[in-house]
Amino acid sequence: MTRRYLFTSESVTEGHPDKICDQISDTILDALLSQDEYSRVAAEVVVNTGLVLITGEITSKAQVNFVDLARKKIAEIGYTDSTNGFSANSCSILVALDEQSPDISQGVTKAQEKREKLSDDELDQIGAGDQGLMFGYACNETPEFMPMPISLAHRIARRLAAVRKTGELPYLRPDGKTQVSVIYEDGKPVGIDTILISTQHTETIGDITDNDAVQKTIKTALWDAVVTPCFADIDIKPDNNTKFLVNPTGKFVIGGPQGDSGLTGRKIIVDTYGGYSRHGGGAFSGKDPTKVDRSAAYACRHVAKNIVAAGLAEKCEVQVSYAIGVARPVSIMVETFGTGKVSEDQLLSVVQQIFELRPAGIIQTYNLRGLPAQRGRFYQDVAAYGHFGRSDLDLPWEKLDHVELLKEALSEPAIHVAVG
Repeated sequence: MTRRYLFTSESVTEGHPDKICDQISDTILDALLSQDEYSRVAAEVVVNTGLVLITGEITSKAQVNFVDLARKKIAEIGYTDSTNGFSANSCSILVALDEQSPDISQGVTKAQEKREKLSDDELDQIGAGDQGLMFGYACNETPEFMPMPISLAHRIARRLAAVRKTGELPYLRPDGKTQVSVIYEDGKPVGIDTILISTQHTETIGDITDNDAVQKTIKTALWDAVVTPCFADIDIKPDNNTKFLVNPTGKFVIGGPQGDSGLTGRKIIVDTYGGYSRHGGGAFSGKDPTKVDRSAAYACRHVAKNIVAAGLAEKCEVQVSYAIGVARPVSIMVETFGTGKVSEDQLLSVVQQIFELRPAGIIQTYNLRGLPAQRGRFYQDVAAYGHFGRSDLDLPWEKLDHVELLKEALSEPAIHVAVG
């Protein structure tokens, strides 16, 4: 019997209060790593009406102006008008930073494997920056191997910001949220049930002052300039049965930090898979790559994506867990939800052979310390619109460079399976 159901994911624009915080945190991380790639960073930000608080723990030889970095990022996002309740030039910025705890630092600098002389391998040098569990996921629903609901929600959010910045829809303001409900039949996306856009806007549009007329103008413009282009290159498109909701409260003039406070790390589901996959609970932004909340989640995505791209499964989820101060993972799990062409045990064995999941190995494999200096900016670019499936960015964990290695490893005579 065919099972029909809906799955919904949301995204937010770069002007959303929580995303302002994520981007400032990662701008600070970029600046510190660009000068000192061994910086230990856990930068967190709070925003509210007219206020930015930068807090957390940082140990670094770098010399950076945190206030200047925050103001430049806020202006880049689009908050340049003080009448909007929050702007780069007029907001107050408070800095309250400590250094990383020496108790944590000793376990990161020299892992248990080295402290107890259990290993001579240099990749056992760095211990995990915290205990915890991380997940990576991939599926074949979209070209970027992401679930369709979050992929479409991100597309619409990015397009919403683009038409604001180019001036195509000049009455839009930086804060916004998107949501897409996809229709599934037997696990496959077949249609679009609902598209929701909430976008901050000016009180009036030109000569239009009546709020009902303003909302009608915005809704028509968003369909033509934002929604339609986002579906141009995919087979599944909105139809006459698709519901389109815009600013459901009836008005969205007060927004950004004036409308709601923001906090680093409060959009972890937006950052990952839109709720389609499990989440270990750890946030990404503001954390240097010794924090496995971030770096191991990137590595798990790389593993899962290459497994699906190799045709070994239609869906794949990878979990790792760590103990603080220990280099080697406590556990590794591979799940293909009944779609695998080989058993999870076989996949796990091969993953352990060809993927590096120790913190030092992850940092080395993806050059997570060196990329900010090489590119001028790196982490701040993934702090909005998702850390995965980003075809607009050259992200090392998105590369399909292990597909052939997986196929070759699983084609060995001892495995006795067909792949491809």
